[in-house]
Amino acid sequence: MQYTHPPYRFGIVGGLGMLGAADLFFKLTQALPASPGEGQAGLIFEQRPFHEGPSPGAAEAPQSGRKLYVFDLVRSFESRGAQAVLLPCFLSHTFLPELQAEVKVPIVDMMAALKADIERRHVKARRIGVLTSDHVRAKRLFERYFGEDRWALVYPDARTQEDCVMAAIYGAEGLKSGQLRAGPVDLLASACEALVREGVDLIVPGFSEIPIAIDALRSRGYPVLDSNLAYVRAATAQEPGGSAPVKVGVVGGVGPAATVDFLGKLVRNTPAARDQDHIKVVVEQNPQIPDRTANLIGDGVDPTVSLYSTCKRLEAAEAALIAIPCNTAHAFVARIQPHLSIPIVSMLETTAEHLRDHLEPGAKVGLLATSGTVQSGIYAEALEHAQLAPLLPDAPHQALVMSAIYGPQGVKAGFTNGQCSQALQAALEHLVDRGAQAIILGCTELPLVIAADDALMVRGRPIRVVDPTDLLAKRCVSLVMSAPDPRIG
Repeated sequence: MQYTHPPYRFGIVGGLGMLGAADLFFKLTQALPASPGEGQAGLIFEQRPFHEGPSPGAAEAPQSGRKLYVFDLVRSFESRGAQAVLLPCFLSHTFLPELQAEVKVPIVDMMAALKADIERRHVKARRIGVLTSDHVRAKRLFERYFGEDRWALVYPDARTQEDCVMAAIYGAEGLKSGQLRAGPVDLLASACEALVREGVDLIVPGFSEIPIAIDALRSRGYPVLDSNLAYVRAATAQEPGGSAPVKVGVVGGVGPAATVDFLGKLVRNTPAARDQDHIKVVVEQNPQIPDRTANLIGDGVDPTVSLYSTCKRLEAAEAALIAIPCNTAHAFVARIQPHLSIPIVSMLETTAEHLRDHLEPGAKVGLLATSGTVQSGIYAEALEHAQLAPLLPDAPHQALVMSAIYGPQGVKAGFTNGQCSQALQAALEHLVDRGAQAIILGCTELPLVIAADDALMVRGRPIRVVDPTDLLAKRCVSLVMSAPDPRIG
């Protein structure tokens, strides 16, 4: 056993089979090491009222209510610090991937536990008899794990399945109703006898209630696996940690069009063959964040608190990293990053590193950005750190850049050609005339007007024009693809 992280906290989902969950709880307490005081493992057993319906194990029985019940309980355990969840319900394991994709805390896979236990303790077993519900059989849950050539799965015939297996569990006096009398045990024994006649080496329960009767069944000579005990063994060997996909948090609304542009680039830069291969994203679209440039160059409202509040909401939404598709907003990152538990991916550093990899040391890099970004010096600092020389427009050309962004026919007003395009082109040519070898489109709206190009011809010269939004998207994709949950290191 690898129980190496006491005190460990387990959440146990009850209510889907009261006796089975209680049996698992008891066996879990026996399996955990006895430790005094604070060294004891924490166990959260919760059972809420849940109506299964008249035939929950029927082949076509709807399971939506069960899915939502389990999801709510697992999220509750997650919020209370559980490091692993036990779900003693075979019906629920037919949709385990759906649940695990939406929660961070690991749900211990009961079927994987059974397979591991058989491989370790029943190495000679080849024909495995299965006692489970019609629904689990229809969903082929056991075939997902035991579909290899080394095992043959054997189920009771239709009559035995209905009259013995389903009746023993779901009947008026079945185990689901809390009956521990001889009746359901005799029915299960009849089903076991039918499987033994089929030459099975081992009988595996597909109900968490069957282990309650395991002593009675074994005393009659039937080789029944204790599935609850196998599940407990797997749980106590579980290492802490989550497995939900990494989620990218996006500070949106700075500005709104730039947010949409960033999301499009995040999608385009993700290697995906289907919808499910794409990155999970949560966007806090907050156009009411005060204007960053107005604060940096004048007496506009300080956006620090608003930016921080937006980042905290992303943090609460379980983002593992934050992207801010706004160059100017990065002037405030140093103020808020120390108070966050997740990193803000720097658009500026990402851009400077990209240029460093494609230019000679000391190369001049022109910057087209808001006056707030220019005056803050954040890009100049990032470029100098990358051993590159920042090149800024003179005052008249900087005024052109600002008009292209904020003017009545600027990009923030929804224009992407005409006056704004002409003004930016003039500023770009001005920087090239002064020796720029590369140009940074340092406002997230500017790529909507001038497309990034590794060899844009300007004044007859190929100039590298880079889009920090695209580079930020690529950086986020790289971080997500390379780390299971970085937080993000």
